[in-house]
Amino acid sequence: MSIAHDRTAWIKGGENLCRTSAARPARPYRLVLLGAPGVGKGTQAELLSAQLGACALSTGDVFRAAKAAGDCGVSDAMRTALEAMRRGELVSDETVLALVVERARCLRCGGGFLLDGFPRTIAQADALLKLLAVNQVKLDAVISYELPLKQIVTRLSGRQTCNQCKAVFHVVSRAPRREGICDHCGGQLVQREDDRPESICTRIAAYEANTRPLTEFFRVKNLLLTIEAYGSPEDIHDRTLKALGVAPKLK
Repeated sequence: MSIAHDRTAWIKGGENLCRTSAARPARPYRLVLLGAPGVGKGTQAELLSAQLGACALSTGDVFRAAKAAGDCGVSDAMRTALEAMRRGELVSDETVLALVVERARCLRCGGGFLLDGFPRTIAQADALLKLLAVNQVKLDAVISYELPLKQIVTRLSGRQTCNQCKAVFHVVSRAPRREGICDHCGGQLVQREDDRPESICTRIAAYEANTRPLTEFFRVKNLLLTIEAYGSPEDIHDRTLKALGVAPKLK
């Protein structure tokens, strides 16, 4: 049985290969997803992956997997990244790029990709375009999800996470059947520290300072598609498909 979007090559890097023989889409899409914390970028990545057949590639997933595995078998670039994170520092552009270069086979994959979490800076964006050119791959579009700060604070401050299985709920839009109790495992629902209003504003300020300039960078290159991120995930997804010129699958 084939395993769709296995992502072994992305998560582990090096010479590792994905364990999937799933049919490749007739039209591979290669996209970058941008958006401040709370706009629902991760959910849109999942929906687009299912619709387009492209693999959702998050640098956050790479770092989390490496942290769980420890230092055993990691590359020099990953070891440098982990050491920076342990010190509470940002991983340098050079190190992040080195990690992506180690996974260049994922960028060449005939299934396409949805990059989430990279690039985060102008230097990373410029390096990505050069890397894609070397690998004879063309970026189709950069999708920037936009939502006013007030709505982001409302959305994130109502979010609750299970302290056991990590399932995510929302007190308004996705309330659990029993208040404070996870529907899936019965664990306690808690509010993460970085989902408190004061933390959210700090995170948004960091995004505006470091990542927002990317929108202008990609706009100048005629790659930017701006999508309003209000409404249900399905509404936002339909808006994204329309901007890409893709007909939604029959439901």
